[in-house]
Amino acid sequence: MILLRHGQTVFNAARATTGIDPGIPDPGLTELGRVQAEAAADTIAAAGVRRLVTSPYTRAIETAAILARALALPITVDARVRERMAYACDIGSTRSELARRWTALSFDHLDEIWWHAEEEPAARLQSRCDSFRAEMAALPDWPRLAVVTHWGVIRALTGTLVGNGESIRFDPT
Repeated sequence: MILLRHGQTVFNAARATTGIDPGIPDPGLTELGRVQAEAAADTIAAAGVRRLVTSPYTRAIETAAILARALALPITVDARVRERMAYACDIGSTRSELARRWTALSFDHLDEIWWHAEEEPAARLQSRCDSFRAEMAALPDWPRLAVVTHWGVIRALTGTLVGNGESIRFDPT
């Protein structure tokens, strides 16, 4: 499968400039972030991906939506691949707000508040990543799957640090 970090966000751009948390909850993509998502479509297409899984954060859904439009792929939302709660950007949008904004996607399986209220312990992040990995490993089509996720999840699954819009191949077995 391919793990893809979402494109650059307004939070990422502001933090890169100032070095501090700019206090932007559930940020959207910047223009550069949209360009990064469009460029990732080539990688996803070349890998023969047939399905996308995305985190419920706006930045991940926007990235996945760009890929889905370019490649005519279905999207599944899975909160296990959400970012570890550590900054203002990790405060999400409620299930009802997400459902209002992306009517073609299903959010019924999410709690109304699906992110952690305080910093998530590393062991808890690892546990949900392990759960996701095990479920994906059991799927016969895992090699044809792309997951739009976050820095912390990719690091927990692979030990690798990736930048915005970058991807890494991952064997969940």
